[in-house]
Amino acid sequence: MACEHELIGGILRINCKDCMFGSSIEDYDSCFGMVINKLLEARKVERIILAGSREHEYDFEQTKVMIEIAQLYEKLVKTENILNYSKLGRENCERCFPKRFSELQMLLGNMLKKDPIGTYIQIKRIIRRERSKIQKEQAMCKRCIKFFIDNTLIPIQERLEKTKIINLVKDKIHGHKIGDRSLYREIFHPLVRPTFMLTRYKIIPPKTAKLVDRYSISNIQIKIFKIPEQVRYYYHISAPEFQLSDEQYTILDQARLEIIEYKPSETEFTHPEMARESFREMGRTRVSRIAGGMGVNLSEKELKQITYILVRYTAGFGILEVLLADSKIQDVYINSPIGTLPVYILHDDFEECETNLIPTREDAEGWATRFRLFSGRPLDEANPVLDTELFVPGAKARVAAITRTLSPDGIAYSLRRHRERPWTYPLFMNVNYVDPLFAGLMSFLIDGTRTILFAGGRSSGKTSLLSASMLEIMKKFRIVTVEDTLELPVVQFRNLGFNIERLKSRSVITRVERELPADEALRTALRLGDSCLIVGEVRSTEALALYEAMRIGALANVVAGTIHGESPYGVFDRVVNDLGVPPASFKATDIIVICGRLRTADGLHTFRRVLEVTEVRKQWKTDPMEENGFIPLLKYSAKEDILKPTDTLVNGESFIINEISKRSKDWHGNWDGVWSNIELRGKIKKSIVDYSNKLNRPDIMEADWTVKCNEMFHLTSDEVRKEVGSLDSRIIYDKWLKWFKESLK
Repeated sequence: MACEHELIGGILRINCKDCMFGSSIEDYDSCFGMVINKLLEARKVERIILAGSREHEYDFEQTKVMIEIAQLYEKLVKTENILNYSKLGRENCERCFPKRFSELQMLLGNMLKKDPIGTYIQIKRIIRRERSKIQKEQAMCKRCIKFFIDNTLIPIQERLEKTKIINLVKDKIHGHKIGDRSLYREIFHPLVRPTFMLTRYKIIPPKTAKLVDRYSISNIQIKIFKIPEQVRYYYHISAPEFQLSDEQYTILDQARLEIIEYKPSETEFTHPEMARESFREMGRTRVSRIAGGMGVNLSEKELKQITYILVRYTAGFGILEVLLADSKIQDVYINSPIGTLPVYILHDDFEECETNLIPTREDAEGWATRFRLFSGRPLDEANPVLDTELFVPGAKARVAAITRTLSPDGIAYSLRRHRERPWTYPLFMNVNYVDPLFAGLMSFLIDGTRTILFAGGRSSGKTSLLSASMLEIMKKFRIVTVEDTLELPVVQFRNLGFNIERLKSRSVITRVERELPADEALRTALRLGDSCLIVGEVRSTEALALYEAMRIGALANVVAGTIHGESPYGVFDRVVNDLGVPPASFKATDIIVICGRLRTADGLHTFRRVLEVTEVRKQWKTDPMEENGFIPLLKYSAKEDILKPTDTLVNGESFIINEISKRSKDWHGNWDGVWSNIELRGKIKKSIVDYSNKLNRPDIMEADWTVKCNEMFHLTSDEVRKEVGSLDSRIIYDKWLKWFKESLK
């Protein structure tokens, strides 16, 4: 039945599904009055939920506003019995009384519960009207009117003026028309969720918020607000599922109830994309059939949209997919206790933001179940940490989940969003993370088959820089990756034509016994043939195996990986003192790239930069810092916001680069040729960025173009060497640029 209610744990939940008056107290006066009636019956209400095709949830502060009106009504009408005939009739003449009685009965007996603002306005109008009559009436009527004003109307007005709802709008009621609900919409901002989804959301941003940016991703609208006196921005997202009609919500909810009965096969459980396709086909059929049965004519666009939403909330991860669709989001934080706190995000442009989304405990449990199924890893009180990956259309993310006993308040999540397509050096140059000289130097070092560690703190960009560096490996070389959590874009590399194999090792956090430990996985990688070796992160026992292989020359190609460390010595300290690698073995490291996340002087803003490229010399015994084993090649200048070459690099005194040049007859003893080649590689990368911006073609900086440009650089270099007998940088660049321009047509 419509408007049935239940009170559980301070939450008054009212069923408005079949109610003809809607389910929003700010929009409908009948709904407002119905809630007041329920509050008169219930006690100790802390929140109100109106459940129709969408749930509207009013928090404690908004509920208090409603309770105050219910209490005022009860005092005036029931306790004090202000509408009592005898009380009202005293000092009233028979001529005036009937009209006054019926007017007050309408205001207090009916209108007060539905429209307290309108009641207040009407009381003020009646007072003005009655006062205007005093001078025109007989003495007896004057006493009658004055008694009515002083003893009935003014006390009601004063009591209304003490309520919060009137205080909030008192300065805005001039010109307000009774029946208009706009002032109520300024006061009441419920959390809303369609019944098919669990996550709640705020429709309206905070009252004082100022819009600073807006953009859209497909059909998802995003607005960024600045709230006065707050350092954190407000991220307001509006997805299609927030904006459907009541009929479409009904269709969607019925289709969901049918489709959740479907049990995916074992193959679909392990291949989410297959499950999505199955749900998409079933969903489209059901949505079309249910709409037809309701007499609703859906356009092809509407049918496709509703089906897509249906899949998102059955086979997918619901609101997480909406957030991850925004490529500007770096991290998503869902803190415990879930159900009371908003989702927070880390944004490319506005850094940490509060969102208008509030997930529920049911959301959290549902996600945990899905992560356990897809990863094959436990998440319970005995295993309170789950480290896994999330793949959704258009995005992927690394997921860290925690629960009791580690998290006293229950499940919490942190998601690190990864770019769907690999980062490239041109893309990094375009955002000033690196510069052309860095790109040229790293390209040279990778071709020189060096061992490189990308170091930095959390969220400094080291894994993204590692994947961009992998694109500099020529496709004729095989690549083997070893990771405990899959973050490197291996699938995209395969699609680009790379010969790449991925190995997954046991997480050092979750320690799933059926997975190989990192050191065994690494030793297995060494048995898979001559390959470039990429280690997602060096953090455990695999360090010993890695350095052992590098020391004995088992690796003839480039070796690269990431590691936590804020400086070259910090990397040494981590590898030697924390991971137990002998100091002599650390000499197998050739290059350390330090990535950093910097802050502005006011502390409000952060940005990422590569801070240092350092080579590791080999003539030291115990401490490379004291024995001059760390020699910087590039150093970041904060004043100029660029990486500047050191004298060691400019003067051709780099031990590692000279070791590379000794192996080539074109460069042996020819530092000018080596330096020219490094600059040439950087110049090509800069040309890609320049033409991309000039032609408004951001796709030119993406991985497919980067790989094509790299291959053409190598082919052109070989062609020029055969033609003129040397690697003439000017000729190589001219030939490459001609090919590049023609390819852009």
